[in-house]
Amino acid sequence: MAEQAAINKQDTPSPKVGSPKSPGKSPSRSPQAAAGPAAVDAVDDGDFDSAILDVDTFSSTASVSSSILQYRTIKGRTYHSERHNSDYYAPNDERQNDSVDITHHYLTLLLGGKLYLAPIAKNIQRVLDVGTGTGIWAIDFADDHPSASITGTDLSPTQPTWVPPNVRFEVDDATAPSWTWDDNAFDFIHMRYLFGAIADWPQLFANAFRVCAPGGWVQSGEVEVDFVSDDGSVKADSALALWGRMCRETGEKIGRTFRVLSEGVQKRGMEGAGFVDLESVDYQLPVGGWPADKKLAEVGQFVRLTLENDLEGYSTFMWNQVLNWGADEYQMFLMRTRKELKDPSIHSYFRVRYVYGRKPATA
Repeated sequence: MAEQAAINKQDTPSPKVGSPKSPGKSPSRSPQAAAGPAAVDAVDDGDFDSAILDVDTFSSTASVSSSILQYRTIKGRTYHSERHNSDYYAPNDERQNDSVDITHHYLTLLLGGKLYLAPIAKNIQRVLDVGTGTGIWAIDFADDHPSASITGTDLSPTQPTWVPPNVRFEVDDATAPSWTWDDNAFDFIHMRYLFGAIADWPQLFANAFRVCAPGGWVQSGEVEVDFVSDDGSVKADSALALWGRMCRETGEKIGRTFRVLSEGVQKRGMEGAGFVDLESVDYQLPVGGWPADKKLAEVGQFVRLTLENDLEGYSTFMWNQVLNWGADEYQMFLMRTRKELKDPSIHSYFRVRYVYGRKPATA
């Protein structure tokens, strides 16, 4: 049931963005995504309706109000509004969004150019992308399935304004006790990289079960953000090992685990919700271009790129706001982490797990 991508060692050149689904950047993100909330203040009412936020485009489940766009600013980075989960560790600004797009690219490469593993029907009709981020998965899916209607949700309206006609984005909170959609509303529900964001995983999958149509599928893709190695090259006293400790202790302190794979929350949560025909597929996600396998080496180059692009964005909230480990120590940590990410003698990887299941036709 579980497959594992084997990895051997070698160095490879820097990555070149190419197919499948070369990201570059998500097309034409909303102006407030690039410039922050101040951009909204500079637009008159007429421009606001047509160029930035249209209620029909972005939200039928949450009112698009000024509170959603009042992003928190921490050490020069913007984060989701206080209206939502204020413990979420990642920023919502352009630099972080670039890393989100690169992440989508390397995961698509990892899956051999596929956007999903679940055996959904080719003529799928109604799709929900939970935690859509920049919306890049939803947009790619919409391009590949023009007859489907895709809804992407997230806490901030940072998605593009120019998208395929069969995509819409809504501001919505996946951690809400009860989702706002009707029962049986979607044929396929996709969720990915929600580690550090979910306090109640059984509730998440229970909500997904309710809004999934009978016979429909739900897929969850998660990563364990501990740097590990099979040859001992990730040392116990390394910055990469400290990275894992930072994530684990943050998750414990805020009550939102980063150890999704170790705790088995995906399969257990989906089984508890009532899904059947569960499949679990494991991968090793290399960090850097050290694998001998060319495809995995390319994947690894993009994994390293997404980290190097925004090392501060991934870590500053955890280190400085949650754990309070010290500003001087943080700068040293960043310096050591960058150095270790570039070290070809360190053969680190993350573990990735995809779990998908079907809602019984009689449910």
